[in-house]
Amino acid sequence: MGKKLVLSMVLVLGVMPGLIQVAGTVTPALAEERSAAMNESTARKTELATLGAGCFWCVEAVFERIEGVVSVVPGYAGGHTENPTYKEVCGGETGHAEVAQIEFDPRVVSYAELLEVFWKSHDPTTLNRQGADRGTQYRSVIFYHDAAQRQIAEKSKQAVDASGAFADPVVTFIEPLPRFYRAEDYHQNYFDQNRDAPYCRFVIQPKLDKLGLE
Repeated sequence: MGKKLVLSMVLVLGVMPGLIQVAGTVTPALAEERSAAMNESTARKTELATLGAGCFWCVEAVFERIEGVVSVVPGYAGGHTENPTYKEVCGGETGHAEVAQIEFDPRVVSYAELLEVFWKSHDPTTLNRQGADRGTQYRSVIFYHDAAQRQIAEKSKQAVDASGAFADPVVTFIEPLPRFYRAEDYHQNYFDQNRDAPYCRFVIQPKLDKLGLE
């Protein structure tokens, strides 16, 4: 999957299996959808992480280059609009954040290590903004899938905040994943298919270079 990012911070390691904890009513259809996703991951002995760190093109490009990551799917989460489109999310009225859902092998890379990459790959101190991308859709957010992920995420956030790595306080949201919507097909594997596009050349590639990723 490309070379592994050299991690500098030592955080809590390991992810234990658990049940998805979500506030509000879970419909039978949604419960079936979640169960199918969890069963598929279990069959592969993999786990899922859902993270928002600005534009999902950047997040996808970073995490698909981390050893132990099986797949990265850009999408939307955390809002109130069902089946949102990219245009709707960009309008800032859906409440959704651009996120990437990451399937990973915990025998190779832990959830805590993925969060180390997450902190290094964006600025978690800017509220609803990453560089020139502004709006709630670009908020820094960790959507946890179970109680174990929530605990690891909270400890990870506390550790990075106390480390002095950033001059300002970390404002990343930590929330249960209500539902994940896969983004349109043309967003999938965007960087590798559009390397000459201005955003890829001037935003994503410098980020990968800074992180030491090919």
